[in-house]
Amino acid sequence: MRLCSIASGSSGNCIYAGSDSTHILVDTGISRKRIEEGLCTLGIKGDELAGILITHEHSDHIQGLGVFSRKYGIPIFGTPGTLQGIRQCRSLGVMPDGLFHEIHVDESFEIGDLGVHPFKISHDANEPCGFRIENGGKAVAVATDLGIYDDYTVDRLRNLDGILLEANHDIHMLEVGPYPYPLKQRVRGDRGHLSNELSGRLLCDILHDNLQFAILGHLSKENNYAELAYETVKLEVSLGDNPYKGDDIRLLVAKRDQVSEIMSI
Repeated sequence: MRLCSIASGSSGNCIYAGSDSTHILVDTGISRKRIEEGLCTLGIKGDELAGILITHEHSDHIQGLGVFSRKYGIPIFGTPGTLQGIRQCRSLGVMPDGLFHEIHVDESFEIGDLGVHPFKISHDANEPCGFRIENGGKAVAVATDLGIYDDYTVDRLRNLDGILLEANHDIHMLEVGPYPYPLKQRVRGDRGHLSNELSGRLLCDILHDNLQFAILGHLSKENNYAELAYETVKLEVSLGDNPYKGDDIRLLVAKRDQVSEIMSI
């Protein structure tokens, strides 16, 4: 299994996951050119992709979907609500209906030799979900755009080997930052985004001896920065009610405009 961030942030998200024989993307929230450039650094061509998983229909997760999918004809997987939102997004242009494949949370399916397990998340979109992806006894997950998490979320993220986890904002930076009050309320609400602190606490809840890495993603450009997210999550792990310290897990921060290191397990 491999997991890599091609782009991650409030301005655009695109994640690669795959095995030796099956390659997929989670979200296409950047331009076709940037997606292709990112795949090129991984040694993968667009027509080698077996599928695109869409977490939800917000523009920072789908803005490149129309051009990219029309060029390569790649199957698109999303919940009924997400697919409805994509069809209603005029900026994507006309997309062939034959590319859409309806999926449902808590109903597993396969793409090539990958097992995909969608799980519900709390976000202000039609029917958003995260994804757990498995192959050969290994498992990774993409869990972003979480206003809150609960026992259900923790259960779906147990026994992972790696995860890309949202660390969207620093609470203090959000409070004193430039966002208007309604937007601040949205971001920190139950259907908004996960703060650095909550990201660290969720990581504490799913930590186990075989969790090899966590990539922190979907950082806000205005309300966070990489070093702060890294140190805050690391501190939460060290202070958490578990036997682990921040240095016990490899922690990386995904950048909005650079391909991350390819994490292999």
